[in-house]
Amino acid sequence: MPLTPNELAQFEEDGCVTIVNYLDKFTVKKLNAEIEKLLEVSNIDNHPKIKFTTGKDKDGHIGDKYFFDSSDKIHYFFEPEAISEETHELKVPVSKAVNKIGHGLHFLNDEFNAVTVTDDVASICRQLGLRDAKAVQSMCVIKQPHIGAEVPPHNDAEFLYTDPVSCKLPLQKRFVKDMKKGFGTKFAKLDDPKADYVEPAEAKDKFSDDSLFKKVIIPAGTLVLINGSLIHKSGKNLSDNSRNAYTFHAVDGTAAYDEYNWLQIPPAHPAGSANFTRLYKNFE
Repeated sequence: MPLTPNELAQFEEDGCVTIVNYLDKFTVKKLNAEIEKLLEVSNIDNHPKIKFTTGKDKDGHIGDKYFFDSSDKIHYFFEPEAISEETHELKVPVSKAVNKIGHGLHFLNDEFNAVTVTDDVASICRQLGLRDAKAVQSMCVIKQPHIGAEVPPHNDAEFLYTDPVSCKLPLQKRFVKDMKKGFGTKFAKLDDPKADYVEPAEAKDKFSDDSLFKKVIIPAGTLVLINGSLIHKSGKNLSDNSRNAYTFHAVDGTAAYDEYNWLQIPPAHPAGSANFTRLYKNFE
């Protein structure tokens, strides 16, 4: 299922395109069931209660060994509001506390591997110009009812320095806000193309204006392609339903993968992209 000329043009113009019904209802149901299965087998005693935060919470996952070691494993991260600040124990059942499962699902879990390493994904990656497409990381993002945390404006290339294309597969209906502007890899551009670049943290203040973003409702099974430089965000989940999504990042294996990126396989031993999952069956 390659991109149509119109879809490709939209991606190049906006940095984002959605493909409705990319996954059929049976596959969506199967992947949601797999998420439930992963939540059931997770032994809380074997997983530290690490919060996954992308906001201002300083007591989050960044810098934690459990997080960095997740590149070639399946680890569990929790909603900040699911953990008591006093006792550090869960306030809700595990199945309602986890907000992310990652980051090696695409090669450690058969169900998620089956929707990642496919001819369709390979075809799309070729259209987007990736000479040697490789899946770097994958995760199930679970925005839990009422406590699913806000994700502030960010671009994925801040965390994986090579301009990755984010392939996001919503497994339940959800809302995504995407900005229709162009941005650099580790920096965000100002409106004036002649202006100097600014650091991402400074740039995020500029993107606090909600009118700069386009709100998009995405049905379950829709593929959302996001350029690694596109600023995007999502609000807190105040609804009664979770918002499941499967996400993976793809990079070009012919490009230099920065040794200072947080994600390395094996963990803490930079090897470039050598150990990432190749998405092309035949590469020369």
